[in-house]
Amino acid sequence: MLKNYFKIAWRNLLKHKGYSVINILGLALGMAVTLMIGLWVADELNYNAYYKNKERIAQIYQTETYNGETNTGVAISRPLEFVLPEEYADNFEHIVMASWEQSMTLRVGDNVVNKNGMSIQEEAPQMLDLQITQGELNPLKEQNAVMISQSCAKALFGTESALGKIINLNDRDNMMVTAVYEDIPNNNSFHAIDFFIPWKHYIVSEPWLKNAADQWGNNSFQLFVEVKEQADLNQVSQAIANIKQEKNPNSVQFNSKFFLWPMEKWHLYADFENGISSGGRIENVWLFGIIGAFVLLLACINFMNLSTARSEKRAMEVGIRKAIGSSKSQLIGQFLSESFLVVFFAFGIALGLVLLFLDGFNELASKAIDFPWNSTIFWVAAFLFISLTAFISGSYPALYLSSFRPVKVLKGTFKAGKMAALPRKVLVVTQFSVSIALIIGTLIVMSQIEFSKNRPIGYQTEGLIQIPVMSYEFVGKDDLMRQQFLTSGAVMEMATSSSPSTDVWSNRSGYDWEGKPEGFQEDFAFTEVSYEYVETLGLKVVEGRGFSRAFATDSSAILLNEAAVKYMGLKDPVGKIIRQGSEENPTLLRVIGVVEDAVVQSPYEPVKQAVYVLDKYGNASYWNLRLNPGQSAGENLAQIEEVFTRNFPNTPFSYDFVDQEYARKFAEEERVASLAKIFTVLAIVISCLGLFGLASFVAAQRTKEIGVRKVLGASVANLWLLLSKDFVLLVVIALLIASPVAFYLMQEWIQKFTYRTDISPLIFIAAAFGALLITLITVSFQAIKAAIANPVKSLRTE
Repeated sequence: MLKNYFKIAWRNLLKHKGYSVINILGLALGMAVTLMIGLWVADELNYNAYYKNKERIAQIYQTETYNGETNTGVAISRPLEFVLPEEYADNFEHIVMASWEQSMTLRVGDNVVNKNGMSIQEEAPQMLDLQITQGELNPLKEQNAVMISQSCAKALFGTESALGKIINLNDRDNMMVTAVYEDIPNNNSFHAIDFFIPWKHYIVSEPWLKNAADQWGNNSFQLFVEVKEQADLNQVSQAIANIKQEKNPNSVQFNSKFFLWPMEKWHLYADFENGISSGGRIENVWLFGIIGAFVLLLACINFMNLSTARSEKRAMEVGIRKAIGSSKSQLIGQFLSESFLVVFFAFGIALGLVLLFLDGFNELASKAIDFPWNSTIFWVAAFLFISLTAFISGSYPALYLSSFRPVKVLKGTFKAGKMAALPRKVLVVTQFSVSIALIIGTLIVMSQIEFSKNRPIGYQTEGLIQIPVMSYEFVGKDDLMRQQFLTSGAVMEMATSSSPSTDVWSNRSGYDWEGKPEGFQEDFAFTEVSYEYVETLGLKVVEGRGFSRAFATDSSAILLNEAAVKYMGLKDPVGKIIRQGSEENPTLLRVIGVVEDAVVQSPYEPVKQAVYVLDKYGNASYWNLRLNPGQSAGENLAQIEEVFTRNFPNTPFSYDFVDQEYARKFAEEERVASLAKIFTVLAIVISCLGLFGLASFVAAQRTKEIGVRKVLGASVANLWLLLSKDFVLLVVIALLIASPVAFYLMQEWIQKFTYRTDISPLIFIAAAFGALLITLITVSFQAIKAAIANPVKSLRTE
């Protein structure tokens, strides 16, 4: 019986090739989009699945409250390194302190590479399940050890064994390779780390770290833990919450608290609002999951519409089958088998499309997804996916067609009637409601991104590059390099900074000033700079002046941004004295100028209050260079590289364009917008395929009517309007449904941005115009084709 079902289904597909192509192609596009989104969602949900104990691994986060606003972050103070093992050892399997990820130079002979590394305690390889392919099981126990990834080993040593070899780190320390580990997968929090060095080496090489051992106010570190198997992560989190307040009374005023944030939530739940988790990338997972489901639904609707539209063509077949004894369940089985066959072919095409575009999708989504050929789970899910799609798309046509009464059909009195078209119209409205909502949503996302991009940022990013201070050879050579860069003619000005031009790496409190409210809890973005910082970045001085080598007193000067002046409640700030440090022995800083607010952190948030002081201790992390606008960028960079290589022959020349770095702040939102645009276009294409099929069927049904009207004098325009108006009406109804729904949902989405655009009515007008234009273009082909047909041939059809 089943074989017979599929044989008849195959014949029907071949008999109606046009409808079959539209059905299969529409379903294939819908299934390809859903498959692609499914792979992306699976990759996101399986982030950090690499670790066998991921449910017990956590990072310690800290919340601090300033003037009623609670901030949450991963930066913690070093004393916790000693308190946890001493007082809470029963709760933890591993306690691992770590530095921040840092780019360093690794040199083996003449081979020099820049790689990302991290200083970390020796239990890290066990906690992080690093798969060691060569070397010791405890590779970080020695102070001058280093463990490197396989790709790093290949870059430095080629096919030779790396084990036991010496690597020069940052042109200062010689480190011995004690282990090589498998590259950490891409969907992993540590995938960008190419090597690990011992925490004890970090402590010895950086003198300030020794002082940090008892500084609870110095939040400059990270701490990862693995709780014991019998321990409850939430209970442990509550137990350590008030450690800082108990050990350091000064932190009580900030209500400082620690908590454990499990590894399973690092990637998808990274956003916090006023100390409470407020989501993160999980919102995109839900967004694209819903889009995938709707796009597949659109494709299924096409199948339903075209199948039920051809009901009169198949009514006689159903009548004869019922007359000779076929039951309703057998007929349903027949029509579902046709649906399954169509979906099976569509799935094959969808697989081909996914394989064809997977590399491009990975590049666009910043992923490294491999097709899961060897995954049993995937193929079981694929079978269920095919079956579910076949059932959804085929159930309504099967129930509808199998319900025909054989007496009416065989007497020739069966007519589908006007009400038979109502479900199809509802489905068309549903299709275009979804498509229009996607159009509106995508336009609003793009509008928000453009609004933030066009925001005045307070400094000139174009023509500005930054060179990271990657080696100890750089220390003490700031002025020398500035002079040589200026002499080369490629650079107009140079300045150093303790943070990159597009971020702030340090925040400071402990400032006092005249008029400061009692109990006020200050928090400033803090950057150490050289004299020419204002001129190099192109910051606009709105009061006073910038730092100058002409004033020896500038060593105790301070610059504020406009946000800081407002935050501190200062009037006429230039000349005011700001005190820092203890009351008994404060450091006095004189305000010499106020600069315009510069957007160096999130472009979606207000500019944070910031202070700039002169770097007196060589804490530069970046050299900022303003290029000569009179030469091409290529000429400037060639001359800069020549100067750089002459002074640092063992260090590879590395730089970033600041405008490109700033543009990366929009990368996540732009990825969402780009993917949404693609999925929206595909949703429209799928909807139009169904509309095209319906329009051709309606035109064929009304062939005789069109012929009569044409003979009686109807023009092509009249006939085009006759065939098009019903479809346009459906799209108008879809617009009325989709617009308020899209407005409500996007109004909710846009609220997460403090600095946000208004939702313009022009977006809805553009979406309406676009939807109507697409509908008319889709329907017009069939409408005009029917309208210009020879009426003599039309009237001969019956």
